[in-house]
Amino acid sequence: MTAPSSASAPLAPLASGAGEGLPALLIEAFSAVPFAGNGAAVVALGQPCGADWLQALARSLRQSETAFLLPSREGWMLRWFTPTCEVPLCGHATLAALLALGHWGHLGQGEEIRLHSRSGPLAGTLVPGEGAERSGMIQLPAWDLHPAAIPERLDQLLRHHLGFPATAFWHSELGYSVGLVPAEARLAAMPSLADALQGDLRKGLVLMQPPPPGQSLPAVRGEPADYQLRFFAPGLGIDEDPVTGSAHALVAPWWQRQLGRRTVRGWQCSDRPGGMVCEGTGSAMIRLFGAGHLLWEGTIWTGSPSSGTGWPAPSASGCLGLESDWNGWRTATRLPSSAPCDGTPS
Repeated sequence: MTAPSSASAPLAPLASGAGEGLPALLIEAFSAVPFAGNGAAVVALGQPCGADWLQALARSLRQSETAFLLPSREGWMLRWFTPTCEVPLCGHATLAALLALGHWGHLGQGEEIRLHSRSGPLAGTLVPGEGAERSGMIQLPAWDLHPAAIPERLDQLLRHHLGFPATAFWHSELGYSVGLVPAEARLAAMPSLADALQGDLRKGLVLMQPPPPGQSLPAVRGEPADYQLRFFAPGLGIDEDPVTGSAHALVAPWWQRQLGRRTVRGWQCSDRPGGMVCEGTGSAMIRLFGAGHLLWEGTIWTGSPSSGTGWPAPSASGCLGLESDWNGWRTATRLPSSAPCDGTPS
């Protein structure tokens, strides 16, 4: 492991053969300071690697997500793995991947890039931050919230741990459930609900609230946040996710309508807090602006990642085109039915 170099330092040629190390780094996403935000490892591949190998490396790195980047003629392919399974969408690891490409010299400030994923192409841009911080903009899909009755078990949990019931509750096609709790509730101090969640709530539960009466939430890019939330996903092997881009992309349109603004600021009051600016696009996408702190940079040494994986061979240029079948991976919105866990995005 080496000390972080400057943001403008170019990346050495990507490893493409057996025995060559793979560039890797860890970014604490949606935070400009160390020991906060959501950690994501980013690994740059020089050739396709099998899902079992990718999963094994993600398990060893033990971050909430590991992002794998592979160059193609159309840009970059991107996959996300938790320590236990592959997921179809992850906001904080997408921001980390974007900032990694900038750090490695593959992306300049203001230059737009498309990261091709299971959730379709995701646009991203490096944007100016405050001082020397690394900042970027990513676009994630927005999903509709569908009103529903609050599950009895969740109602009991909230009354017991918060002293308040939820004032509204929704399901979403993303797989997350969302509860709105009163501003007076001490959401940040609430103990984790992960062990007590049952059924679909284990796939992802967002609890959100407006600022407490007479108080301001922490600043996000220079202005106080408009709302805060916590996110639990024990079904994914993550009891509580520190800062969850896909959760903010899900709830931001609701807050935009409530506040009558195109842009809102969200804060996640976990034990590794962080926040982001959420901007509407007029389409089915949400722009998320956030910072990231580079914690470490190094090289992955594992021997030959392609041994026995059955991946198709790279083209003569060392890259794959999107027309190639990358182990059955195309820009589908769902994981194969054989996915090893519920595949909840984060």
